[in-house]
Amino acid sequence: MKKPGQANISQEEENLILENIDKFIDRDIRPNVSDLEHKDIYPTEIVEKMKQLGLFGATISSEYGGLGLPITTYSKIVERISAAWMSVSGIINSHLIMAAAVERHGTKEQKDYYLPKFASGEIRGGIALTEPDCGTDLQAIRTVAKKQGNSSYIINGSKMWITNSQEGHVVALLVKTDPDAKPRHKGMSLFIAEKGNGFKVSRKLEKLGYKGIDSCELVFDNYQIDANKLIGGEEGKGLQQVLGGLELGRINVAARGVGIAQATLDESVAYSQTRKTFGKAICEHQAIQLKLADMATRAEAARLLTERAAQAFATGQRADMEAGMAKLFATEAAVDNALDAMRIHGGYGYSKEYPIERMYRDAPLLLIGEGTNEIQRIIIARQLIERNPA
Repeated sequence: MKKPGQANISQEEENLILENIDKFIDRDIRPNVSDLEHKDIYPTEIVEKMKQLGLFGATISSEYGGLGLPITTYSKIVERISAAWMSVSGIINSHLIMAAAVERHGTKEQKDYYLPKFASGEIRGGIALTEPDCGTDLQAIRTVAKKQGNSSYIINGSKMWITNSQEGHVVALLVKTDPDAKPRHKGMSLFIAEKGNGFKVSRKLEKLGYKGIDSCELVFDNYQIDANKLIGGEEGKGLQQVLGGLELGRINVAARGVGIAQATLDESVAYSQTRKTFGKAICEHQAIQLKLADMATRAEAARLLTERAAQAFATGQRADMEAGMAKLFATEAAVDNALDAMRIHGGYGYSKEYPIERMYRDAPLLLIGEGTNEIQRIIIARQLIERNPA
């Protein structure tokens, strides 16, 4: 069986899917984004429409009720949604990384029970990795699961910046089952943790951008979980189970970067033809033309790198270098284009009347989400050496 994101569909099928996504965006997202984003309101009605479209099962195999889309198609969906409102793409991204961990590594019982519910959106969630004192260095986590007999574990610890944790129902929870293990990753395990006694969403975290979507701190206080919720049924495999999903996540973040880079370009091209200074449209001024040219080049290069990463992922081979390159370039392109768009729009770019200020606030998250861009550079360099030994 192919892994999530590795299916094949025809060009005609992809075009039909993307056409329906565009209709959904124009009908349900664009008319509501300004009000929901500025009030930081969770887009409940949009989520319901996403469930109807099957987006919570986008990369889940059709065997379990998902759409079984290839990552190449999924990344184009994310690009389109992010161009309208980046937060909406985050609601499905974290959920699908969690689903991928279960589909790739779960037991038959875990797959049969959870994946159909994940695909329908009946059960939604995300991944709980980051902690207050641990960001990129996941092996430094302190949340611990202690086994109680053969049937359950008791978990204590906390997690930070967890997407879908307030409005969702479950998380893929990374813990230490053996804090003394050497190397450290051999003591890490991944659980399917449903909300219940001892699992507390302690607070919703306020953010500069990325509004509307819930990012929360979680506290686990003597949280009891059945042993059959250990993904794969074997301790010590958690980090490896997570890392494969992060490739998917980084391609998603790259696609978000493409979406913002393209949207800020489109807004700037349109505005520059209507705004006039010194008797002519500002698009006729060389200073503006230079910015538009750079913005267009960045957006297109980011798209091509993201498509290349998606194609590499779809082969089933290791794609962390390709995903890292795409994530690095596309997210930097988003930030650079957002700043140039604000300069082109002048005072209006700083106003809530135009979408540029929202994109300008959203874009920086991409530089640090799913692994900072500094880490991506290290991954790329290490893979270059590993793939090209002297």
